[in-house]
This record gives sequence, C-alpha cells and structure tokens, in this order.
Amino acid sequence: MRELYLGIDSGTQSTKALVVDAKNGKVLGSAQRAYGLIAGLPAGAKEQHPETWKRATAATIKAALKQAKASAAEVKGIGVSGQQHGFVPLDKKGAVIRPAKLWCDTTTTAECEAITQKLGGLKKTIARVGNAMLPGFTAPKIAWLKKHEPKNYKRLATVLLPHDYLNFWLTGNAVMEYGDASGTALLDVKNRKWSAAAINAIDPALADKLPPLISSDQPAGNLSAATAKSLGLSTATLVSAGGGDNMMGAIGTGNTRPGIVTASFGTSGTIYACAAKPVIDPQGEIAAFCDSTNRWLPLLCTMNVTVATEMVRNHYGLSHAQFEKAAAKVRAGSDGLILLPYLEGERTPNVPDGTGVWFGANTKTQSAGHFARAAMEGVTLGMNYGLRRLATLGVKPKQIRATGGGAQSKLWRQMMADVFDAEVVTLAVSEGAAYGAALQAMWCVAKNRCEKLSINDFSDQFVKLNSRQTAQPKKANVAVYRQIQAIQGELSTGLRSTFSRHRKFLDYE
Repeated sequence: MRELYLGIDSGTQSTKALVVDAKNGKVLGSAQRAYGLIAGLPAGAKEQHPETWKRATAATIKAALKQAKASAAEVKGIGVSGQQHGFVPLDKKGAVIRPAKLWCDTTTTAECEAITQKLGGLKKTIARVGNAMLPGFTAPKIAWLKKHEPKNYKRLATVLLPHDYLNFWLTGNAVMEYGDASGTALLDVKNRKWSAAAINAIDPALADKLPPLISSDQPAGNLSAATAKSLGLSTATLVSAGGGDNMMGAIGTGNTRPGIVTASFGTSGTIYACAAKPVIDPQGEIAAFCDSTNRWLPLLCTMNVTVATEMVRNHYGLSHAQFEKAAAKVRAGSDGLILLPYLEGERTPNVPDGTGVWFGANTKTQSAGHFARAAMEGVTLGMNYGLRRLATLGVKPKQIRATGGGAQSKLWRQMMADVFDAEVVTLAVSEGAAYGAALQAMWCVAKNRCEKLSINDFSDQFVKLNSRQTAQPKKANVAVYRQIQAIQGELSTGLRSTFSRHRKFLDYE
C-alpha cells in the first residue's frame, strides 16, 4: 500500500493541495481554488473570511485525492502552509468573530506607533521581540480590534493565524508553531516564548487568549472525527504543526541549512535564509523569524510584486505571454523608466503610506514594453534592497532558489540573476510551500514513529532543481542595475515624508 501525504498552501489569492508519494517524493495529485478579498473596504483594509479558506481547503483536498486515486488508509499525514500574520479572532465557542485582517492590511500604523512607544521605542521593541512593530504583523491588528471594535474584542477568547485556524478545523486543537508565531510580533524570537512586555503593551489579559506553542516537529493532532468524515479520510491521519507560507516554502525549496537563500515572487515578494542562530536586525528591516524546522529564518518582505506587473498587464490588455514578449524587446534599465513599486504601501523598507511612482517617463518610454519591463525591474530592485540589507547581517547568497509565479518567466529569472548578481535556479516542484508542508508532515509522522530523521533527510532526498531554468548574471546588466538601484533608493528616501502628506490628503478627500 502507498504512503501518501497532503501538502496544503492556503494563500491570499488561492489554496493549493498536493498529494505526495513518500516513496519517491512525486506529486500524484494536485488541485487549486482561487478566491479574492472582501470588496468595498476602506483604503488600506485587506480582509478575508476564514470560512473561505476552509471551503477552498476541503475542495482542493478532495480534488487532489481523486486525481491521485488515493484511499483514506493511504493518507498518513497532512501539513498546512498559510499566509502569515493574518488575525483570526475566535470566541469561547471556537466561532470566528469577524473576518481576518490580512498581512497586506496597512490600517494599523497608529497601533504600531502606540505599541512601540509603550515598549520604549524601536531599539527596545527589537530587543524584546526581535522585530520592529510593523503594520503587517498580527500584534497591531489585535490592538486595532481593541480600539475600533471593542464589542468584538470583549468576545475574543483565542487568537489564531490562518494556518492555525485550518489546523483547528482539521484537528479541533488550537495551537501555534514557533515559525508562524514569530510573525505575530508577540513572540520573543530568541527564546521562543511569548513576550510579556509586548502582550502587556496591548492588554495583559491577552496572554490567556494566545494558544500553546509547539515545536515544528510536533503534531497539531489527528484529524477530528467530523472533519475526517467530511473529507473522506481517517482519524488516524496526523496533522503536522505546519507553518507560515515562507517557512513551508523554505522546506519545499531545500532551504533547510545555512547557505541557501529562497526568493518567492508572488503577490508579495520574500527572500529568506536558514540560520542556526537568530539574526536580529537592529534597524528592524529584516524580520528575525523562527523557521519551521526548529531553527531561524531571517526574512525580508516586500508587499508589491505581481501586484505591479498585473496592474500593467491589465492596463494594456496583454496576456502573460504578450507581457513578457513586450518587456523582452526593451533593454535592461528600460531606457531610464523606473518604478517605485509601493502600490500597496511597503514593508521593506517600512513605508506603509507609500504609493507607486513612475520616474523617467518621456516620449521614448511610453510603450507597453517599457512599462512592462520597468514594473518587473522595479519590484526586483525593491527585493534587492532587502537582500543587500541581509548581506550586511552576514547572509550572503551564492545561489538564489526562485519560486512563485514570477519564477516561471525566463525573462524574469534572468533579471533576478542580473539584479541580485547571483545564480538563480528553480525547483522541479514549483509549489514550494505546499510541497514543503507535505515534507514537514512526513517528518512529523517519522518522529511520531520514533524514527531518528531530520528535516534535511527529507529535503535532501526529495527537493530537486530544474537545471534547464538556471540563469547566470550578465556583467553588463549587473552594472546597469546597480545604477538604477541607487536612483530608486534616492527616490524612496526623498519621498517618504511626501507619502505621509499625500495619505493625509487622500483621507481628507
């Protein structure tokens, strides 16, 4: 009988499910279901209802299992990857109180400032939790609920993150794993425990609303009888701790030991590495997260990647192939057209009030190809800002493992190599987060059987590179992008006070 594992990736735009064979790591079945954000919310508010994720997860599990022709007895474990930082508030009966505020919600700037002030400023905040208090994190979202929806806050009994909520639905257990928990800005990342100072800055009673913490190799539990029945699975199926999408993406790309760096090009952009010790950025620009292998995951996040390219593609009415073809006709540097890609505000650098800025527009750069290429370059340079910051903290990659939608573009992979000045490779299984979730589930089941295996035993065996898609940096383009990087950096620094005034103007309007 086959031994199969389910890897689930519940993201901002869709949920994906993979069925993986433990014998050879092959994906035997896959499914995806798309969805959107709640419409009609105020500027900066980004929300989804957790019920949306639950329905999508159930549908994709059933479809993937059907494609794999899998029986209930064959499925030994399930791992769940989820979008990070989203605040799922539950009442004492385990019901969702209100829609989840997501990682890309930027309405909590005032709460970030208030918490930071209570903690004694930026340096003391970083000393206590390892991270700056940013709008994307969960802590300010909790403070926002307390301030703006006090009736809902009084009902709050349990704080969960998106992947925790799916684990709760699957098992009936409310727990939180170190990796995803470190993205709340309530965890003392160095010591892997809740920070009393951060909790008290919001509400001392919050401590009782945070779930127990578990390590990455522990199970969240077995499938509950009700959920097992609804999915056509067995209660003997183990659900692993799971983790945030970046943590699971690290496992799925083989980034489970120091020296490898992963770059994810999706709605947002992330670059992260595996570290044996915490990597704390005194400026707070690089997130000092725990990973989901019981190590650490220094990470940078930009909020705008395919957000920018899709805006341009839709504006010109281009297919993805037409978009790439048009961009490829324009030389590196887009003849001086530069995008400051802060369309949804920005996290790295921390510019929550930022907006998109096209600089260098003239009669020579008015083509669709110029705007397409400049959008790709702008967001890649934005990610390189963080990569350069990582380098100052001692994380210097020789190889970048690219994943996400942007990694499927040959032009974009070459652009990454030129901007990052490093070899760029892709993976045989492109769905890194879902695949990583399945591998973590294998590890969890093995540990539960008392088998002495590390996560590296699974990632080394199953994670394979796609050698046909490797890109090497071109010296001439590397030089061009260094110049463009400097200009983009000057624009970003010079406009930050203007962004704040502009946001106030928009609020007035």
